[in-house]
Amino acid sequence: MPDLTTLALFAVATLALLLVPGPAVLYIVTRSVAQGRTAGMLSVMGIHLGSVVHVAAAALGISALLAASATAFTVVKYLGAAYLVWLGVRKLMAARTEGDAPAELGTASRSRLFWEGFVVNVLNPKTAIFFLAFLPHFTDPARGPIAPQIVVLGLIWIVLGLTSDGAFALLSSALAGRLRGSARARRRLNVTSGVVYLGLGAVAAFTGESAQAARA
Repeated sequence: MPDLTTLALFAVATLALLLVPGPAVLYIVTRSVAQGRTAGMLSVMGIHLGSVVHVAAAALGISALLAASATAFTVVKYLGAAYLVWLGVRKLMAARTEGDAPAELGTASRSRLFWEGFVVNVLNPKTAIFFLAFLPHFTDPARGPIAPQIVVLGLIWIVLGLTSDGAFALLSSALAGRLRGSARARRRLNVTSGVVYLGLGAVAAFTGESAQAARA
């Protein structure tokens, strides 16, 4: 089990990433704007059922990767960091244009809202990269097997994700009219998102070196 300091740092890093609009958040906002609060909350529930898939895959896959090759793990780590930096640069470039407007979607049934949310997050590269390249920095082989630690961290991710994404759903459904038309708000969101992605990319690349040495 990670110590309390590690859990607190992980919670802060998780919130930073969750608050950056990616495919899951954009899906939630779009559905909330188009169909209201209930649609948004159903989308949130589907998305975090998808998070369970990522937690299970990380618990199994990262443990196997660590056991097999420290070099392979390092490669995954730097690829993940590079991807986060690329996302940050892309967001900053997008801020120079109109911004990312939520797409208009037709009305969908409750079951479709839920399962589309599930698919969106299972295929969400931001979530996958977080679990494969960022989350392992918060584990410590000296404190026991890696897989249970990842499960604990993953559960924290899901709880915080339900909270933050639920807030996005409630807020966007309440401000539906303004979100449909504000290019300035979208530009500011892109700048903030880009800076956070760049910061997380730097953390993923340059932290955890002592832990990597221990694993090697």
